[in-house]
Amino acid sequence: METFELPHELHGDGAHKVFAVHGWFADRSAYAPVVPDLDRTAFQYALVDLRGYGGARDLGGTYSTAEAAADLVALADRLGWERFSVVGHSMGGAVAQRLLAQAPHRLRRLVGVSPVPASGLALPPEQWELFADAAHKAGNRRAILDVTTGGRRPAAWLDRMVARSVEVSDPKAFRAWLDSWALEDFHDRTEGSAVPALAVTGALDPALSAALMRETWLRWYPRAELYELAAAGHYAMDETPLELVRVWEDFLRADTPV
Repeated sequence: METFELPHELHGDGAHKVFAVHGWFADRSAYAPVVPDLDRTAFQYALVDLRGYGGARDLGGTYSTAEAAADLVALADRLGWERFSVVGHSMGGAVAQRLLAQAPHRLRRLVGVSPVPASGLALPPEQWELFADAAHKAGNRRAILDVTTGGRRPAAWLDRMVARSVEVSDPKAFRAWLDSWALEDFHDRTEGSAVPALAVTGALDPALSAALMRETWLRWYPRAELYELAAAGHYAMDETPLELVRVWEDFLRADTPV
């Protein structure tokens, strides 16, 4: 499998190395709301753009979680990161779990923010049509954003999120990524992993909920934890950034050498 250096930006110079992997709707700018409040002394974060997004928008590939995991391992090698943790949002959570399958010895800790399970996400036919057509229909993206945040967010925020999503993603890649994160089931390759794993969900998200994590994440991973953000939906980086950073850094810090 061909690899290249994922476009990325580094924040901090701490000993605990952490990848931050974005979801289906955004590039690495998805993490912009939390960047100012990251602990740059304890951690060093690499915010990456997956193929088809941001700085890698025009780059070809299979646009799959397996390919993305290989790209992350290759980037870790280039950065000199022998071991690292990973934070993955939504689709990025599925990518993070692919790392459990492909390079479990490299992972320190795993954080999924509204993560897609390693079993994929079954969508009824009408929802599948909504998601599949979102590659070329901005209105579909807006509807998905609205539903997954409980219908409680301002219209201007929805419009801004849609505009960013369209700007930073290649439509063909966007559509191809859906087939990977929604349809692929690789949980048999991750089940039983001893890597500590935290799932953070939003109470306003009807799809990737705490209940789903109890049926997947908490059953598969013996050292799994679950935290539900009461005031968030699917986009906790925007909705509750301070609480999100505190929760995930407390979890990562438990493995930080003194």
